[in-house]
Amino acid sequence: MHVQEWLETVPAVSIYLLVGVVIGLESLGIPLPGEIILVSSALLASQHGDIDPVVLGACASAGAIIGDSIGYAIGRKGGRPLLAWLGGRFPKHFGEAQIAMAERSFEKWGMWAVFFGRFVALLRIFAGPLAGVLRMPYWKFLIANVLGGIVWAGGTTAVVYSVGVVAEAWLKRFSWLGLVVAVLIGLTSMLVLKNRAKKAAEQSAGRPVATPESDSVPAAD
Repeated sequence: MHVQEWLETVPAVSIYLLVGVVIGLESLGIPLPGEIILVSSALLASQHGDIDPVVLGACASAGAIIGDSIGYAIGRKGGRPLLAWLGGRFPKHFGEAQIAMAERSFEKWGMWAVFFGRFVALLRIFAGPLAGVLRMPYWKFLIANVLGGIVWAGGTTAVVYSVGVVAEAWLKRFSWLGLVVAVLIGLTSMLVLKNRAKKAAEQSAGRPVATPESDSVPAAD
């Protein structure tokens, strides 16, 4: 069954909860199609008066912010072993290459990596846990998390809903187009990030790694 056709059979309250939970779990670090669910729900809201786009956007924003915060807490407590465990469970998302790319983004952009990571499919699941692992100050993480969650979730809902209202008759016939576009954008982002991740891993593999033993042993005369 088509995603949007299935959503049409679900009560409005359930859609609010579904969007919040799926986006929250994705932000927490579990690879789920949060963006596709949000786009589909926003399109549905533009065609059916039972779904309030403001409530939908608020639920999506809340899920994004809460999920990222939980991911931060888990990452801060779990540390590097958590990334290794996630790499074993989700090698395509938390492999060494992907982690190397994400770390370079955090080193370069700091708290803004959390904000802009909202708009990139792969970084969206990394932002919270990795910020915790890297011990980013919580106040910086919180600011970027709240702003990023509201702008991404609320903005996506507003844009898709507005387009749906303006072109309601057209979208009723071709409502799948929004999903296709979302999938294509997600795939393109993934391909670009995989290429960057591979380069980041190759660069990091060529760097010498300092060890406590090497620091403590005096050089021989």
